[in-house]
Amino acid sequence: MRYLLRTGLFGAITTGVTLLRGSRGQQITWRAVLGWVSWAITLSLAIGAIKDMRRQEKGLPVAADSPFAPKPDKRDRKEKRRDEVARIAAER
Repeated sequence: MRYLLRTGLFGAITTGVTLLRGSRGQQITWRAVLGWVSWAITLSLAIGAIKDMRRQEKGLPVAADSPFAPKPDKRDRKEKRRDEVARIAAER
């Protein structure tokens, strides 16, 4: 149930049903194709979020661009930036 509500899958499914009902008996236009492409992208992102959520729960690595990826600590980012600035200054 949490996968259905937390990841946008419910919204993607209901949008697909709405698109299906609205496109019955209608001619295929570029707007309809654009709506279906948009729905497919939304559905694939929701499925990817479910996949990332399950990987995180199992302790497997998650892609850095995932919303479930661990965020770097602010202190770590500052230290990394400080080291980078020091390295660039030493090269000059």
